[in-house]
Amino acid sequence: MTIEKVQQTLKAKPWGVVDLTPWAHASNASERIGEIWYEPPGHFSKHSVLQLKLLFTSNPLSIQVHPDDAIANSIGLPRGKTEAWYVLGAAPDAKVALGLLQATTAQDLKSAVHAGSIADLVAWKSAVVGDAFFVAAGTIHAIGAGLVMAEIQQRSNATFRLFDYGSGRELHIEDGLRAASTTSVSTCTLQHPLTTERNLLVSSPYFIFERIELPGGSSWALNLPTETWCLILKGDGNISTIDIAQGDCIFADQEHSTIRTGADGMTVLIAYAQSRPNAEMLVRQQQHAVPVEAQPPLTLTARKSYNVATTLADRLIKGVST
Repeated sequence: MTIEKVQQTLKAKPWGVVDLTPWAHASNASERIGEIWYEPPGHFSKHSVLQLKLLFTSNPLSIQVHPDDAIANSIGLPRGKTEAWYVLGAAPDAKVALGLLQATTAQDLKSAVHAGSIADLVAWKSAVVGDAFFVAAGTIHAIGAGLVMAEIQQRSNATFRLFDYGSGRELHIEDGLRAASTTSVSTCTLQHPLTTERNLLVSSPYFIFERIELPGGSSWALNLPTETWCLILKGDGNISTIDIAQGDCIFADQEHSTIRTGADGMTVLIAYAQSRPNAEMLVRQQQHAVPVEAQPPLTLTARKSYNVATTLADRLIKGVST
């Protein structure tokens, strides 16, 4: 059982930015920061199956693809890389690419990659604050300029670049073509209210991704039986005895705790290593705290909402994987 505020690690990238506020404080014009990594504490760094990052783009990233578990295992990697994005900031013309405009053949995809025309085959979509995108392993994708995004992913560095706008960085065409899906992929993602406070952003076989909105001056029981990441988007308060505010990240595993909000409430992104939403994750406490085991069960209405969300999640996963 653990719950702990984790540290930020800043990663310099040529496509990054100088100003990271309000997520971090870095102001060095000689170094652009493209990613903030949140690392799990202690021995969890070896056993954690998820990773949380923030991405900051001043220029487009490469067009790339990640392998699934089977392909990753075949080249000696522990797991593949399925991920999801949540847009925190976006320029007016910001875009992401997810999948292909239409199904193609492996040979035509190979020709497009070698010719450098792959950028014309991917499906570009406008990205605005509050959007969530599911990026299944095998999906050819890219992130455009002018975006700030939270990314939850399988813990893996398996990235195959197919095209990089003439940057001179190494490409991984053979591995990328082997990993890439040649079918078109829907850019639609699941966003479904679970309760008044909880909104399901993405459901996948590897993680659940939610946004929760908690009113000011409220107290909640948190039941976190699996690896869980909590990123504070707005407001302040505390989890257990840990003070939290915008930009802070909490890592928890097999933990039963309490979250209390400040006067202005709190908005939190939560990702956890389960394939279905945790119906008992968040239960409001009365003025006099009730033990977790004595909390009332979900109402029938809430149960129906979870059932609908699970059905939609099943359809989403099936649609992306076929």
